[in-house]
Amino acid sequence: MGRHLIILNYHRASGDLYRHLLYLRRNYRIMHLEEALEELYASNKAAVQKRDRRTPLVLTFDDGFSDLYTEAFPIVSKLQVPITVFIIPGYIDSGNCFWWLIGSHFVEHARAGKITIESRTYQLNRQEERKALAHVIYLHARNARSVAEREEFLGMVREELMVPSSILRDKGVVLNWAEIREMAASGWVSFGGHTMHHPVLSYLNDPGEVQHQVIECSAIMEQQLGQHVRIFAYPIGKAEHINEVAVEAVRSAGYDWAVTTIYGFNTPKSNPLQLRRIEIDMERHWLLLAADVAGLRKPLVPVFSYASNLLSASRRFVHLRPRLSQLKRQSF
Repeated sequence: MGRHLIILNYHRASGDLYRHLLYLRRNYRIMHLEEALEELYASNKAAVQKRDRRTPLVLTFDDGFSDLYTEAFPIVSKLQVPITVFIIPGYIDSGNCFWWLIGSHFVEHARAGKITIESRTYQLNRQEERKALAHVIYLHARNARSVAEREEFLGMVREELMVPSSILRDKGVVLNWAEIREMAASGWVSFGGHTMHHPVLSYLNDPGEVQHQVIECSAIMEQQLGQHVRIFAYPIGKAEHINEVAVEAVRSAGYDWAVTTIYGFNTPKSNPLQLRRIEIDMERHWLLLAADVAGLRKPLVPVFSYASNLLSASRRFVHLRPRLSQLKRQSF
């Protein structure tokens, strides 16, 4: 493959992070994202020759969940593994629940028994209706054409469901600035921008709002951290969530690099403002992580599927075995 860089994309730090990092540290050269990208794009190949010939790899975490401080920070400090976290200043300042989680929060804390959205009425005493409602709230929030439209819709839903306003402030789910500064001072955690309020940039009608979301994010981060912010992560980040207006806003804001969630590896020919990442589920076994990072996940899907089905069948058999034994005794 030649010179290339793997960038992993995590969100939460709960799960088997310790085993993930042990495996990755043993098999890859884990680097700070800024350092890795400077090396990737270095024009002089001799300048990037290292004694450690392992493939360079970077760990990134999107959104800035508080478990990065309580769970990940102690682990990366102990193992001396650098990570990069992409944060959303608007949520840090407000302490409010992330919009993509709020539908489930509203349904859980609703005092009303039903709500009508776009001519469909959802009965909250039915579990399937509750799940459907939470998903509809998520879709409306994600597809909003402005942050104001999104917040107006969520406010209307909250009032209709008679949800207490205190529910908006999630229970410490977002990092605060003191935690962020402490992590940055350690030298093991760097930070990048992720917009002010996490809208899908390609969905916004107003190019001026796209500019504001990207530029204001950088300005506030630099004010809080006292250093230039060089890296950006597009919200959600698939190809359909990124357009030329968004890319130009990132360029205008002075970011050197930007990452997507489009699957793939990066080479010196990769667009520095549309870098690829590999999404990782923290709940996966480290063997599945190994397949993901090596680019073998898709070819091995039939194997993993067969093994998963076999394991599920085995568990069902174990569960049913006492009942089968009972039926066998009754047959005699």
